Amino acid sequence: MSNRARKNNALVDSALIKATNLNRFYGEYHAVKDFNLTLKKGEVLGLLGPNGAGKSSTMQMLTGNISPSSGEIMINGINLVENPKQAKRQIGYLPEQPPVYRDMTPLEFLNYCAMLHDIPKSRVSAAVNDAVERCVLGSVTNKLIGNLSKGYQQRVGIAQAILHQPEIVILDEPTVGLDPLQITKIRQLIRELGNDHSVILSTHILPEVQAVCDRVQIINHGETVFSDSFAQLAQNQPSNRIVVGFGDAVDDADLQSLNALEKVTSLGSNRFQLDFNAPVEPSMLYKLAVENGWILTELNKQEETLEQIFMNLVHTDNASNTLRAETDKNNTGEKTTEQAS
Repeated sequence: MSNRARKNNALVDSALIKATNLNRFYGEYHAVKDFNLTLKKGEVLGLLGPNGAGKSSTMQMLTGNISPSSGEIMINGINLVENPKQAKRQIGYLPEQPPVYRDMTPLEFLNYCAMLHDIPKSRVSAAVNDAVERCVLGSVTNKLIGNLSKGYQQRVGIAQAILHQPEIVILDEPTVGLDPLQITKIRQLIRELGNDHSVILSTHILPEVQAVCDRVQIINHGETVFSDSFAQLAQNQPSNRIVVGFGDAVDDADLQSLNALEKVTSLGSNRFQLDFNAPVEPSMLYKLAVENGWILTELNKQEETLEQIFMNLVHTDNASNTLRAETDKNNTGEKTTEQAS
């Protein structure tokens, strides 16, 4: 067997989740379209998209809460549809609304969850104590969950997801409704989970994925529009904007001969912002300056922010408004609920 073949086999073997050509219909509405996803061992994957993009439907299919209309889901080599119980043992899941009982204490709830997970009685105490320690719940174990802050309720939800030591942890919008301090603590917890589990984090908040994930998969209208690292995301979206300055006055009309030029904006002091309808190289500006005898004082290719790149990929007013609101407010705790799609 060649080295390349061995490497390819190793990558296949390391895939804890492999979803292939997933589709989900609600009546005639096609919510998830030919969706593919691979989660490798030790990876934290961010599933990013605007509200209504299909993230929650995808999470529910990956966790076996709803069945795909078509397609295949393999969980650590086990077919989720054919062997749901065995496959689900590999998964810890925190839905957008934490599945907690408000009239229980965290200790009572986690012991109850241990029973549901068929954890042997001899191991229940150790498993509960480990989850409590990792989620920093020691100060609230005997308080009613209904009296805890939203941040602590989320921690209880994460504790139940990791209680049975699953290979995979899936978190759906884990910081929605939290204040900035709670968000910081939950993100730190998610990063720590990545040391011992493979994690999928579903969110519509770009900074969240940047803060904790190794790789991002962007979904819009039920389809993947990008899947790779953030570095590759920026590299694949070259800038179409250049800022140029001249030593002497230049009429913006003289710049119109540039190929693919879409818009010229005067910035004052003989400086201009040039927007093109295709990726450009600054060398064309050097050539134009030489031909016209202009003295260049500034030539700066403007790189797009990840926020701009994200909005370019999703191409919807709803996505732009959602992302802008969440980024500007740094997720101050406003509640947003993703539609069934």
